[in-house]
Amino acid sequence: MKKMLFVGVLMVFGFLSCGKKDTGCQPATAASEKAALVAYCTANAINYTEHSSGMLYEVITPGTGMAPTLTSKVFITYSGKLFNGTVFDSQTNATLTGWTLNALIDGWKIGLPLIKKGGRIKLVIPSSLAYGCAGAGASIPSNTPLFFDVSLVDVQ
Repeated sequence: MKKMLFVGVLMVFGFLSCGKKDTGCQPATAASEKAALVAYCTANAINYTEHSSGMLYEVITPGTGMAPTLTSKVFITYSGKLFNGTVFDSQTNATLTGWTLNALIDGWKIGLPLIKKGGRIKLVIPSSLAYGCAGAGASIPSNTPLFFDVSLVDVQ
C-alpha cells in the first residue's frame, strides 16, 4: 500500500512538472533600463514625466472626454518604434482597433488612463512593461524598451 501511494505521489509530481521548462529568460528591470529611457527622451525632445512603474511619458494633449479604465474598449491611432528608430507597428485607422485596455501591454494599461478621449501621449516603456524577455516575434527582441505615440480617438 505504501509503495502504491509513493508511486502515485511521484506520478502527480511528474505530471505537474510537465510543461514547466526553464527558458533562461531573464527579464530586465525598469531601473536597469532607466538610463536608456532617459537618453531616448533627451535625443527625441520628449519632456517626460516618470511614472512610479519606471515608464516615462509626455502628455501632448490631455483630451476632454472620458478616460479609459481597464475594462474600456479603446480606439486609437499609434506608432510603435524601437529606440533605433525602426517602426515595428502602426495604425492610422482607429476603427481597426477597439481593443479592451486590459488585453494590451502593461505600459498601455498604465499610460492610456493618463489621457482622455481626444488626447495624445508619448510613452517610453521599459521592456518589463512591454514584451519582457520573451520579445514579440522577429520585430521586437527580448528585453527591448519601446516608444509609442498614441492618440486616444474614442473610449467605450
